[in-house]
Amino acid sequence: MYPAELVKPMRDDLASAGFEELYTADAVANAIKKEGTTLVVVNSVCGCAAANARPAAKMSLQNEKKPDYAVTVFAGVDKEAVDAARNLMVPFPPSSPSMALFKDGELVHMIERHHIEGRPAEMIAQNLAQAYDEFC
Repeated sequence: MYPAELVKPMRDDLASAGFEELYTADAVANAIKKEGTTLVVVNSVCGCAAANARPAAKMSLQNEKKPDYAVTVFAGVDKEAVDAARNLMVPFPPSSPSMALFKDGELVHMIERHHIEGRPAEMIAQNLAQAYDEFC
């Protein structure tokens, strides 16, 4: 588990953009089962989260259509919340960072770490925007 002071700036990066931070399994379940669409970002301390995932997640919310809710859990810190989110992302294997779009509680779009590494944030944001156009 990472120290809170280490991850605070990484948490704040998404929180300042309007993402709700989730810390418990119940909070994850309640967020995802809401009617409408929910973007879940599994945040991470890795370089591809800083350079690609977090910027992409924030950029994607500039799309005309966007999710009703945007939430985040932090891998290596919020174990209970991360495990709950990942259980709802099956059949995709656990990865961080990652992003999932849920509609009315059902997983409809997934971006795994291997889709994030080495890709520019703009490309990832465009992928998310296309999903929003289809499902939001």
